[in-house]
Order: sequence, then structure tokens, then C-alpha cells
Amino acid sequence: MTKHFLNLTDAGGDAIAAMIADAIDRKAARAGLPKGRADADAPLAGHTLAMIFEKNSTRTRVSFDMAVRQLGGTSLILDGATSQLGRGETVADTARVLSRMCDAIMIRTDDHAKIEEMAQYATVPVINGLTDLSHPCQIVADLLTVVEHGLALPGSQWAWLGDGNNVLHSIIEAAGLMKFDVRIGVPQGYDPDPAFAAAAQAAGSRIILTRDPVEAVAGADVVVTDTWISMGQAHAEEKLAAMMPYQVTPALMAQAKPGANFLHCLPAHRGEEVVTEVIDGPQSLIWDEAENRIHAQKSVLLWALGKLSA
Repeated sequence: MTKHFLNLTDAGGDAIAAMIADAIDRKAARAGLPKGRADADAPLAGHTLAMIFEKNSTRTRVSFDMAVRQLGGTSLILDGATSQLGRGETVADTARVLSRMCDAIMIRTDDHAKIEEMAQYATVPVINGLTDLSHPCQIVADLLTVVEHGLALPGSQWAWLGDGNNVLHSIIEAAGLMKFDVRIGVPQGYDPDPAFAAAAQAAGSRIILTRDPVEAVAGADVVVTDTWISMGQAHAEEKLAAMMPYQVTPALMAQAKPGANFLHCLPAHRGEEVVTEVIDGPQSLIWDEAENRIHAQKSVLLWALGKLSA
């Protein structure tokens, strides 16, 4: 059966733990090597990843390209402006063609239904590089980052501040799989999809929604935020005003556990969702988090292609 990675539950907790362990080992083994040199075992030699971008990207584009190169394979990039997807070819037909030509497909798009259709018709693994519903590859990198900095995931306390968006959905999903708790500080009208919280709670995690940002971060091991205005959205003044009480500041970080880590998937809008003193401060792990997109996605690719066992 083809192994797709549309959401974290497609892999499950054991496989995610295996991805994290593999990423830590591969990252350590590369210490001191040029970034473009392949890993010693080059497990994806001869393999090609097709990457489809219908939304702008820096970290996803570069990290997937570098990930497949470090695994010994190659990649190619398509976007809506220069492929037939942008001229009306169906997602299903694109999936059928790319499956004949490439070994895996990564797609970054605005509509989760597109990636589900891609997976339905593809005969090679399809990987979610971001949709409006979820961002699972980002969260594997986030989990990797806090684990390598010494945090045990089971029983840990995470706080989210701001918009109830796709990144939060994947954090909640991870909470249910990896057995940690999440307190969510969001303004009225910007709540996450309740189905994610219901699934995580059914798995035994505590998912608490609050309108009080101090309550959200109190005693947290990890504090996470994301941009309030997503790509393609208008710069909505009303939304910004509603979000401002949830801005991550040094005073708010002081309510978390001493030494709590700060994460942000980037790009950041300094002075909106987070202030410079936090994003560049000693508790911030954002640059490790960004680099770890490479190492996490290497392990996602290996899992999807049947070269990493849980």
C-alpha cells in the first residue's frame, strides 16, 4: 500500500518517534560535512521527488530540495504558473502522470481537498508541504527541535497564542499521538477546527481553549505562535486588533516555565505576533527549528518510501 503523509495520523505516534530518532542520528552523522554532500548511505540514490508549489515558500522549498539531495536523490519543481495545473489540468491527471515519472510527490497548496485528490489518484507517496488545514512536516521539525533540546514529549505542556490555523491543527494532532497537552489562547471567532481537539482528547491529551493569554502560557514548556495574516489574506486591521493581546512578549514568556522554549514556523512579522526581544532571545529555538525542516523531512521521505520502519 502506498504510504501518504497528508496528516500526522497517517504515520502514527510510533512512526513519528522513529522519524525523530532517525533525524537526530542523521543530523549528527553529517556534522562538519558540506550541506550539499549526500549522506554516507545515500538511501534515495536514483529517486526523484516532484515538488508542486501553489503557494509561495522559502523553508519548505529549500528544505525538501536539500533533504532529497542529502539522501542521494534529486528533485524537480512545478508551480501553477508554469505547469498544466495552472491551465486547467485536473489534480487527478497530474497525479497519474507524476506517478509514472517520479518516486514521490510533495505539494504545497491552499486547499486540503487538492492533496486528498492527489493521494487518491497517485501510485507514489504524496506528502503535505502545507495546506489550509494542516502543516504536518513543520510539526515533525518542531518535535525534533524540542526533543534535541532535552524535552520529553509525553506529559509536556505546550501553549499556542494567536490564530487557530493549520499549524495549530497539526500541533493538536501531534499532542494526541505523542501524549502531550496544549493550552490554546485565541480570540473569539478564531478558534481551531474542533475535530482536531476532539481526536486528541479521545487519545488522552488535555486540549484547553482559553481567551486569556496568561492562562494559556502559565507553566508551559513550549510557547508557539505563527503569523496572524496568512498568505493570500488581506492585511485585516480588525483581525490584527483582535490578536494583539496574544502577542508573545518577554512579560508573557515569563509566565511560562523558566527556560521554556519559543517556536515560530516563520516567516515572522516582528512587532505583530511576536516582538524582536523574544524571537531573537535566549529562549527562541527558531533557527534550529528552521534548519530541522531538512532533517525532519529526510525522515518523512524515508518513511513514505518504505525505508524507515517504526
